Amino acid sequence: MVDPANSIPIPKKYDLYGVGISATDYAEATRVIIEAAKANRSFGVSALAVHGLMEAVNDPAFRDQVNGLELVTPDGQPVRWALNRLHKLQLADRVYGPALTWHVLEAAAEAGIGVFLYGSTEEVCQGFAAEINRRYPSSVIADIQSDRFRDATPEEDAADIARIIASGAGVVLVGRGCPRQEKWVADHQGKVPAAMLAVGAAFDYGAGLKKEPPMWVQRSGLQWAWRLCEEPARLWKRYLQTNSAFVWEFIKASLKKRT
Repeated sequence: MVDPANSIPIPKKYDLYGVGISATDYAEATRVIIEAAKANRSFGVSALAVHGLMEAVNDPAFRDQVNGLELVTPDGQPVRWALNRLHKLQLADRVYGPALTWHVLEAAAEAGIGVFLYGSTEEVCQGFAAEINRRYPSSVIADIQSDRFRDATPEEDAADIARIIASGAGVVLVGRGCPRQEKWVADHQGKVPAAMLAVGAAFDYGAGLKKEPPMWVQRSGLQWAWRLCEEPARLWKRYLQTNSAFVWEFIKASLKKRT
């Protein structure tokens, strides 16, 4: 699919429980994001794992916002597996938000594109920015705006938009947690002339505050279990509900496809 406004080829989306997920890989997603950044195109991106997907399935208003984003990558392995099974695709790997972030940061550094960090705490943002500069010394951190951890007032939001525009950033990384970050990106489409990526976990991992699971855990689709072991009190209920709901939606979609 080609966006007629900027002639940017956008990966095709496939329906997964009413949510459009882009059939893409790291190279293609990075290329599209960088092209949007170079064109100063207001471009919304999210990487959805099972939790984010089920949030969209259960909340029609949020689902509409997610479906309005130009690029929604299959962040979790179960999301990729379901896409492949239901639509006979051959996606070889998921497009994991934190990993996609580093692909984009590398490409942005090579192209001289400024990056704006929006969200999380000042400490996390500063740690993330330091790691970005360590990995890619030519990176341009255009500016940083930490999260208020509440909805901005209209005046604050207008000031944030003006600050992002004044920074000249072509890429805005948004770390506010799902679904707040996706809602922010959706609400700022057409207002912020940049590629906006909802990639919250990338901030904590990049700042070194959280350790990413081993690659075998990621490939096996057990990242949720790794996180559950790290934060059982906070996450047990979420994973019990969302994982069960995801399986049930997959069964219903499979039966519907057969009939």
